[in-house]
Amino acid sequence: MLGHRALNMEDYLVIVKRRWWIVVIPAVLFFILGVVATLYIPARYVSQSSVQIDQQKVSNELVRPVVTEDLSSRLASIEQQIESRSSILPIVEKFNLYSTQHLSMDDRIDRARDNIDIEALSAGFAHSSGVPGFTIAFTANDPHTAQSVCAEITSLFIAANLRTQSDATGGATDFVKQELDSAKHTLDDQDAKLADFKRKYFGMLPEDEANNVNILSSLNSQLDASTQAVNQMEQNKSYLETMLAQASAAGPSAASPQTEEQELQSLLAQQNNLNAHYTSSYPAVIEINRKIADLRRKMAQSPAAPASAASTAATGGNDSITIQDLRARIRSAEQGIQAKRAEQVQLNKQIHDYQSRIQSTPQVEEQFKELTRDAQTSQGQYDSLRDKLNEAQQATDLQNRQEGETFSVLDAANLPDNPTFPKRRVFAAGGFAAGFAFGLLLVALLEFKDTALRTERDVWAFTKLPTLAIIAWSGEVAEYKPSRLKRIFRRKTPSDQLSDKPDNHV
Repeated sequence: MLGHRALNMEDYLVIVKRRWWIVVIPAVLFFILGVVATLYIPARYVSQSSVQIDQQKVSNELVRPVVTEDLSSRLASIEQQIESRSSILPIVEKFNLYSTQHLSMDDRIDRARDNIDIEALSAGFAHSSGVPGFTIAFTANDPHTAQSVCAEITSLFIAANLRTQSDATGGATDFVKQELDSAKHTLDDQDAKLADFKRKYFGMLPEDEANNVNILSSLNSQLDASTQAVNQMEQNKSYLETMLAQASAAGPSAASPQTEEQELQSLLAQQNNLNAHYTSSYPAVIEINRKIADLRRKMAQSPAAPASAASTAATGGNDSITIQDLRARIRSAEQGIQAKRAEQVQLNKQIHDYQSRIQSTPQVEEQFKELTRDAQTSQGQYDSLRDKLNEAQQATDLQNRQEGETFSVLDAANLPDNPTFPKRRVFAAGGFAAGFAFGLLLVALLEFKDTALRTERDVWAFTKLPTLAIIAWSGEVAEYKPSRLKRIFRRKTPSDQLSDKPDNHV
């Protein structure tokens, strides 16, 4: 058929009818070659196991897990460990992998590493880690070898996960213990410094300020009372000295009656008792002072005093009992005044001491706050580390009891029945499709090179002239015919094309 022109459905049917064997023969041959190829290509078997990731059985609110690394990252880390040379080499030697392929040990390890396939499982439910499990697959030329190696790798995964979690929990526990010991040592040092500071500045601490103010106020009150008592004693001494002078001048006969003297002594004792507890404005103190003044005024106005003093002076005899008593009372008053003055000195010293404490409190408070703040910080750090140590120990106990996150085999490594490569059906179908495509390509090439005129459309396409008549074929004409291959590949002239056709078109 003349090429380089548009073809219709009728033309295609004519081509198929004339050259169908060119398409069928390659398709059958390639089909057979595909089936035969499966008999010589080494078979490859894949064994697969599924591992489920079981989350921690105890709530995270009760026991916080120590291992906080993302599960996907941890799986990638474990995969790197499994695919390392130190892990693959024992497997290659144990199962004698690829020993018949005359490869070096490094090449055998690389081949085994390439045949390991690990994929994460996807789930339609929410999962805290995002990975509910994963599958492990191994490819080998023998189904039993594939199953054994897959089971071995699965065991390595589970063991590596346990070892990783055990190392993490153990390392965390040891680290927290070391930090806790260091924090305890620091806390002990801070406590020792704080105790030494309290001993050094005892009574000047901020917590003692209110007590110091109260004590200082009490000391001031005692000093005021002591001053009033000294003043009262000095007045009493002056009065006794006056009475002694009067008694000495009046003589023994002018001595005051014993009853008045005893009454005065009683009143003075009551006055001292009241002054020790109350101020001078207290009503009872005012009343006793009035009585003492009235009695002294009465005793001073007694007419016997001048006569007694004169008689005593004139006679120059021994002192009377009254004079001796007055002198004794004067000595007692002097001793009392001395004692009170010594008490005042002691009170003034204490007041000065407490005033110094109160004045030093701001500076001491600043240093005390710094030490207290450091001690509180150390205490807080120690308490936090102690809590973390308890959590780490609880997580370790969970891990030891298999109550934490674990890997469990969901589907053990299977024994493959059929090889995954090569697939006989796939190879046969592929061979048939390739042969069919090759036949079509060959037919297209032959038709493109064929310039024979077989139809009116061919004549029109070649000459651009209409067909006037058709002479039917009337018999065989003996003529030279070249072989089929020569006629296929030899380009014909238009006259040759007309002579080769059963029907000559004019």
